[in-house]
Amino acid sequence: MEFKQSLAQRIIIAFALMSALVAGAFAMGIVATVHLVEEKLISAGLGGDLQRLLLMDSVSDWSHRPEPDQLFYFSGGPGDFELPKDLRHLEPGFHEVFREQLSYHAMVEVVDGRRYVLLQDQSDFEERERVLFAVVLVGFVLSLALAVFLGWILARKVMAPVVRLARQVRHRDQLLGLAPPLAPDYAADEVGELAVAFDATLGRLRQALTRERLFTSDVSHELRTPLMVLASSCELLLENPGIDQRGRAQVERIARACEEMRELVQTFLMLARAQHEDASMSPQQTVSQVADGLLNLWREPIESKGLTLDFERGSPANQGYNATLLHAVMGNLLRNALHYTETGFIRLTLRGTGFVVEDSGVGIPEEKREAMFEPFVRGSEKRGEGLGLGLSLVQRICESQGWTVSLTTMEPNGCRFEVELGKPRA
Repeated sequence: MEFKQSLAQRIIIAFALMSALVAGAFAMGIVATVHLVEEKLISAGLGGDLQRLLLMDSVSDWSHRPEPDQLFYFSGGPGDFELPKDLRHLEPGFHEVFREQLSYHAMVEVVDGRRYVLLQDQSDFEERERVLFAVVLVGFVLSLALAVFLGWILARKVMAPVVRLARQVRHRDQLLGLAPPLAPDYAADEVGELAVAFDATLGRLRQALTRERLFTSDVSHELRTPLMVLASSCELLLENPGIDQRGRAQVERIARACEEMRELVQTFLMLARAQHEDASMSPQQTVSQVADGLLNLWREPIESKGLTLDFERGSPANQGYNATLLHAVMGNLLRNALHYTETGFIRLTLRGTGFVVEDSGVGIPEEKREAMFEPFVRGSEKRGEGLGLGLSLVQRICESQGWTVSLTTMEPNGCRFEVELGKPRA
């Protein structure tokens, strides 16, 4: 059975239920005990009154009357002492008799074949019972309220170290190599064992992140040299007057790919840095400056495909952002739009603290929309040779910089990517 309440709520509920069970058992025991004792006392007292009446006078000349709240009857008695029909079936002993709105305690005695019945009004007894029930009920409610209050205090005390541990684990600095261990802050109890487990898990996670960071940094660094060789070779080939037009187009295509790879390598190097100080040393550009540079880069391939490139400058804020990372995010979204659009338009719109990239392409299937920012996920497996890493890289950059990227579909077809940059990081 799965509980949807929080652990603190479950502690309060368990405490309240336990208290309700104990208090309810005590209340029922008190009521039953008092009722039994009072019944025994009334039975003994009423039986004694009946015996005294029988000893005072003879049946033939009855002159003693019972107490004001009592009624006395016997078989064959004169006048008011005649035994009524509703009492003739009662067996000897103690009974409760109800007459219209009134109720009585009755004691029945049989002597020499004659039946004697003494009734006593139990209004006082019922009033005492009502007071007793009210006191018990109020006590039960108060004990339940006190149990809930004490359970709330207990839950806060019990959950305090767990909540503290959860906040420490969620803290981003716990993934840093110099983050202090969690276990020394807690006692050697269940929470302490949980802290030890978290320390071990976070340690393995930090090692994995370090290995990934070193791998990304090393690979990106080593790729710089061959990319520089390729770029230099392309420049030399383009200066050769003997190259034909078709060959020149191919070399220019290689040169553009080298430039894209160089930017991608620079982006990976930026993401591999763990210190914010390193990232702040990168060039800063506004959204408008990055957009102008990318439009000059992408206008020719977009228009050569027969598409319309729309640009709405809007009124973006004059704030500087990490040029390399912002260039990678906007460039990947434009590249993705070009890759999946055959006819229509690609639109770049700048806003106050962000931008929007829209296209009239094939769109993204609904079943893949949630996973489009995962690595190796593509909108259509039969289009091009892409690996599906562009949007994943966009998501990683946005997460590292505190930016947000969202995807919506357009009617009748196409995609709309909105990036919110917020305030630039220091």
